[in-house]
Amino acid sequence: MYNEDTELLFPSRVIEHLADLRKEEWEALVKRVQDLPEDDVDHLAFVLMMTKLDGCNTCNSDSFRAMRGCTQCAILSVRRYRGSDKELLKQFEKARKEITRTLEAKLTPK
Repeated sequence: MYNEDTELLFPSRVIEHLADLRKEEWEALVKRVQDLPEDDVDHLAFVLMMTKLDGCNTCNSDSFRAMRGCTQCAILSVRRYRGSDKELLKQFEKARKEITRTLEAKLTPK
């Protein structure tokens, strides 16, 4: 079954749907990154964090998640997250450091 809302990794277009799912700290983060360019470090970090949170790397076209679509999968993942908003923000910072390290490694001449 093909769903037009299903992609290989967490799509940036879904970010705007996540703002009102948790408390103020989460909402502030979502609103901050949703309008950033897709190559901005914070935007990339948010996408990486959500890719890990949603389990995008294990999703395939036959899975229930794929049939539901990325938007619904992401909404459910954020709602079901048992940690606090602070913990989600820590996950974001961890993803941000990972993106920054990767970019620095690629830009550093050998």
